[in-house]
Amino acid sequence: MRKFTENRLVVATHNKGKLEEISALLEPFSVNVVSAGDLGLPEPAETESTFVGNARIKAHFAAKAANLPALADDSGISVDGLNGAPGVYTADWAETPQGRDFILAMTRTWQALEAADAPYPRRAQFRCTLVLAWPDGHDEVFEGVMPGQVVWPMRGDQGHGYDPIFQPDGFDITFGEMDRWKKNEISHRADAFRKLVKGCFT
Repeated sequence: MRKFTENRLVVATHNKGKLEEISALLEPFSVNVVSAGDLGLPEPAETESTFVGNARIKAHFAAKAANLPALADDSGISVDGLNGAPGVYTADWAETPQGRDFILAMTRTWQALEAADAPYPRRAQFRCTLVLAWPDGHDEVFEGVMPGQVVWPMRGDQGHGYDPIFQPDGFDITFGEMDRWKKNEISHRADAFRKLVKGCFT
């Protein structure tokens, strides 16, 4: 496994919240983190049908464009009773002409489970795939999972996306009710990051 030895890293995102989260996780390693948005890089089309495929597109695009190592993630929620949907289309389920509406997406998810008469508990997993790519085309892949269940009605106003309907295993509250930093310690992204740090930064 290739170790990260450079002092600058591009995070292939235009999301400031995600940049903050990743910067905090990499702070112990004295890495100068910059986002693709900060560098004015466009967002490539995510044309793959898997998390790893889309993360690879973003990481390799940013690495080549910036001539620096780049880290990308692709993540979403997979619901067992919906055969893994929405999966890589997690954000797409929230798309409207006015922008993303995750209340709509959560409602759509629950209505689909009801229509499928899915058994309880309605199992689901948040999944995160991280790809660290170098300008020479090499990459390392790390996958994280947070198992839990979909609950209704929505609970909590913390977090983002589908957090108010996802109750992680071992807890009686949803991600939407959980302190942001507590969630960041146990989440699918944290799981993937622990593997990334172990593989490439230590």
